[in-house]
Amino acid sequence: RGGLSTKIHQLVDGNGLPLVTLITPGQAGDSPMFLPLMAQLRVARDIGRPRTRPDAIRGDKAYSSRAIRGHLRARSIKAVIPEPDDQKGHRKRRGSHGGRPVGLDAADYRNRNVIERHYCHTKQWRGLATRFDKHAVIYRAAVVLNAVIAWTRALSDTP
Repeated sequence: RGGLSTKIHQLVDGNGLPLVTLITPGQAGDSPMFLPLMAQLRVARDIGRPRTRPDAIRGDKAYSSRAIRGHLRARSIKAVIPEPDDQKGHRKRRGSHGGRPVGLDAADYRNRNVIERHYCHTKQWRGLATRFDKHAVIYRAAVVLNAVIAWTRALSDTP
């Protein structure tokens, strides 16, 4: 179903433009949806196959899991994801067996506000904010329409 119990999951580029969109029930977590989002990522190029591997991923502490970090490491994608305090505590408690702390590029992480601003803009769009849509398909269509409008606006602003 759509409406208040629906959650929007998106991958956005560095300018806040949506690349991939998934809709899930509201009780679904953010972290489990990361790998399905990455599986659908396709960015067209002028020549050749579409690009499926970004240079870096910016995410909040919810995306700091072994599975996600392992997936990014295996694909040589830079993870700009801070480590939650509980994970730091577990690592320190294990001593030398806990491994090294994760690296975080603090300057790059500051650019994460682009993502947050995109979500605020999406949530305030009248078609989504009112949440009149009761079916997930129609609700997802509204989210995709919002993405198309954002891309159209961005391409028309480019000289």
